[in-house]
Amino acid sequence: MVGFKTSTLAALLSLAARSAAVPVVSEPTTTFTSEPAITPPVRPHTNVTEHGPYTGPSPTTTGAKTTTVVLAPSIPALPPGPDAFKYPSDGNLHAPLPAPYTPSGGVGTNGSAPVYRVLSDFDYESIALALYQEWIELDLFHWGLARFSEEDFLEAGLTAEDRFLIEHMANQEVGHATLLSNMLGPSAPQMCKYNYPVNTVREYIDFCQKLTRYGEAGVYGFLNHLNAHDVGQMLLQSITTEARQQLIFRQFEGLFPMPEWFQVGIPQSWAWTLLAPFISECPANQTRLVWQNYPALHILNQPNPLRINGSNVFNETVDKYTSTSSEEEIEEGESCLNATEVGVNCSPAITHNRTNSLSYPGRQVFLEWDEPGQLVGPNNSYVTNTTANPPVFAAWVSQLNVTYTPLQEIGHNKAWTIQPNMSTFEGDPAVNGTIFLVLTDLDLYVTPYNISMLNPHVYAVGMYQSG
Repeated sequence: MVGFKTSTLAALLSLAARSAAVPVVSEPTTTFTSEPAITPPVRPHTNVTEHGPYTGPSPTTTGAKTTTVVLAPSIPALPPGPDAFKYPSDGNLHAPLPAPYTPSGGVGTNGSAPVYRVLSDFDYESIALALYQEWIELDLFHWGLARFSEEDFLEAGLTAEDRFLIEHMANQEVGHATLLSNMLGPSAPQMCKYNYPVNTVREYIDFCQKLTRYGEAGVYGFLNHLNAHDVGQMLLQSITTEARQQLIFRQFEGLFPMPEWFQVGIPQSWAWTLLAPFISECPANQTRLVWQNYPALHILNQPNPLRINGSNVFNETVDKYTSTSSEEEIEEGESCLNATEVGVNCSPAITHNRTNSLSYPGRQVFLEWDEPGQLVGPNNSYVTNTTANPPVFAAWVSQLNVTYTPLQEIGHNKAWTIQPNMSTFEGDPAVNGTIFLVLTDLDLYVTPYNISMLNPHVYAVGMYQSG
């Protein structure tokens, strides 16, 4: 027996040596075939042919979905759990391995089959919100290709190949919407009608990069709080694609593709606040959402990336929620699109490094905000509201940071504040990229995992184009 093993080993080694000396080249062939795999169908969908504001009758149901009993006005802040510091984190193993090369612990690692269905109201409402987002992206990408001509895109520096990439991103949303619908079941929200504020290709691209930002950030904010971790895994594998879409739209706009070190996560109600105003009408049996709609925050001198000097602006936006940049007031010599100088040109590209920063620490930022009580969202059936006292702080929400700056000269729903100078880590300015700016009545200490604790203190929500 020993001799047999030895001789077999020698033969194998000899064969391996010959194989290394004379490589085998595989020749292509068409003689092999394979049966097609069974492919699940996508959720039925059609291109929305009607767009614009809601013009129907007054809604019979208004406000967010709720229950007759609400247990408390807010969730109390508690200390860390009893086991938060239990694990020694010393690099050693502290329990038997459940299988070879498998450390003990983890969630969903005991061999139980995943079922990919929501397990709580929190799960359902969060995934339903994400589905509303996927539906509007599917429509928005198709709408832009139909709304603007080939010549319009070419004037903005975007070719037929770029338009095909937008079409491909729309097709990705078909898959995302199907996935989330399947995990929710028959009551999953349906596609709606939408109202977009943009009039040019450049405005459209800016709107897309902002919409995909709050869609992405809204999921990051709740992903690790889901009861159904298997659902979270599937959602993670779709939202990472959406993050790449946001990067692509930044490149189409001539912005630096990823100026931040970390992506930001925001609570669901902030994402719903930014999304709902662009949904004009939904089917009568549409599943409603529980999330809050805050008043809009207007950033009066929102930086305009379509300009050579994007920080020297005032009232150049086309809407009050995302503060999407307007192209209307830009004279020919002020546009960075066709500028030839390096550091000034902002035509579509893999990357640009702008000479003139869109924003900077110490910049005076002028703000205006709406009163609560406005009708927004599908069929004008949601109502903006806040539980906060009048605002006294601006909260800059970016990467891993929430940084507060005091509001100055507050009066008649107007104020100004100063863009802060802080870093996530040394060398990484925290206020960079497309970030979120909210007004609060308290400078509550929160971190990325418990940022929703800030909700009762939020008065208005907006977006800031810092870089």
